[in-house]
Amino acid sequence: MTLSKVWVFAETDNGAPTSVSLELLTKARELGATVEAFIAGDGTTVAGSLGEYGAGKVYALPLEGTLVGPAAAASLAQLAEQESPDLILFPMDYDGRDTLGRLSARIDRPVITDGIDVVLNGDAVAVVKGIFGGTQIVTTTFTAGPPCLAGIRPKSFTAEPSGGGAAEVVEAPSVDVGRAGAAQVTDRHVEEQVGPKLEDAAVVVSGGRGLGGAEHYGLVEDLAKLLKGAAGASRAIVDSGWVPYSHQVGQTGKTVKPKVYVACGISGATQHL
Repeated sequence: MTLSKVWVFAETDNGAPTSVSLELLTKARELGATVEAFIAGDGTTVAGSLGEYGAGKVYALPLEGTLVGPAAAASLAQLAEQESPDLILFPMDYDGRDTLGRLSARIDRPVITDGIDVVLNGDAVAVVKGIFGGTQIVTTTFTAGPPCLAGIRPKSFTAEPSGGGAAEVVEAPSVDVGRAGAAQVTDRHVEEQVGPKLEDAAVVVSGGRGLGGAEHYGLVEDLAKLLKGAAGASRAIVDSGWVPYSHQVGQTGKTVKPKVYVACGISGATQHL
């Protein structure tokens, strides 16, 4: 059995859909007869890419200088009432989490976060997730009415194109959110990137407290560069100020899925062969 309609909260990076957006669209095709996307931004620039991965329609909410969460949640709430999706998938990143929580409050629906899979039990939607640091896997079923709201961790699915054409772009409703929309984005800081992005790298070299000091983290970066990979870090050395949070790998950092992972001085690291 498949659902009638599945939506994906899609995002962009440098004008292109993020990898997790394409991953969620791929999963949505498996779950729903109709797949559509919502994006806070210009839908025309990504209609081709989102359509290639299964979106038949893109609801685009133009935003200029405002935070995504309040405006996107209000727009989605109105759209959901009109269009009745069965399931809305969100990436577990900053804007995804923010919008998901706000939408839940607006439409009075529960959420399941940190999912690694979504399955159908008859006509019920269930989310598979890890608990207790990933040592146990549980499947939780939604019992409230649609839409089901699920937050999914990046790299849970493999993005695969469907060969579809460009998605139809429809302007999403703009809703006055009052004081919640008063905050303005005045500037954006983009950290200088050398080599592949950590979350997309095929090789990741991570360092931990066992390195002995911040001055030794350069060894991790040098090895990552030699292997044409990305340098990561444990939460311990991020919290200690050795490296920026953008380097953090793990449950409270970035989700990675490399072909090779090298852990240097990280307690509890395991080797999988």
